Amino acid sequence: MPLAAEQFSGLTHLGSGKVRELFAVDDADGEPAILLVASDRLSVFDVVLPSEIPDKGAILTALSLWWFEQLADLVPHHVITATVSDYPAALQPYASQLVGRSMLCRRLDMVPLECVARGYLAGSGWLDYQAAGTVSGHALPAGLQDGSKLPEPLFTPSTKAAIGDHDEAITRDQAGDLVGPELAAELERLTLAVFGRAAELAADRGVLLADTKLEFGTDASGTLRLGDEVLTPDSSRFWPADTWQPGRAQPSYDKQYVRDWLIESGQRGRAVELPPDVVDATRARYVEAYEVLTGRSFADYLAAA
Repeated sequence: MPLAAEQFSGLTHLGSGKVRELFAVDDADGEPAILLVASDRLSVFDVVLPSEIPDKGAILTALSLWWFEQLADLVPHHVITATVSDYPAALQPYASQLVGRSMLCRRLDMVPLECVARGYLAGSGWLDYQAAGTVSGHALPAGLQDGSKLPEPLFTPSTKAAIGDHDEAITRDQAGDLVGPELAAELERLTLAVFGRAAELAADRGVLLADTKLEFGTDASGTLRLGDEVLTPDSSRFWPADTWQPGRAQPSYDKQYVRDWLIESGQRGRAVELPPDVVDATRARYVEAYEVLTGRSFADYLAAA
């Protein structure tokens, strides 16, 4: 049964994202908290498809939790616990629906920016470069191709769009105008630090991190924390290093497979059912991303959750 907010009717529903359901709760210490529940929904080209990818929500949760551990010395994160038995009593009636795909997190005042880091030219960055030779105001050398490695990782922020709308790329100066120059500078520093650490860890496992999108927010004490999910196939492009070849679309561990199918079948931007083989192949890529990056078994994660 597809995960929906109505299955948690006894909780305070804060909203539905493209993939997640958000609920307000009190944590074990009585502090305001938020429950993030990851569904198996798939959003492509800003459209939530009717087809779901089995276990996708659990994969996103498992991978985010692993990355939060790897990055904890660089930036604090928002996770309180993902162990359902440790959740407040009000959540225990929903334990079977929460196991493996939920996180109890600190309530953050989210910064109204998508903090994007790019190490390679792809996606909207490639389109911008083709049009103007720049990406979010960064001038780039001539002659780069789709998939080219950039001279150095770039911070390319964007606005946060509502469901169905598209994030709008902005320059670093525009980000400063939006959130203030000091916060914008700190977000750039943290974003590039996270990207650098993640790219290094991924490279050790034979994976190129082409780009990623991060979100930050401040907690009740004013501490800036990494929020939402982090470095999953939904928010990042992961490419096998041994097949990387600039000048063409790259094989990937992320939802690019679905993007390509939609384009090739003339269905881009449409809420269409995916064929079973596309669903199965997409799930396999998500599972492979988790296992290659973490060195852990996804089946073991499910069994232990």
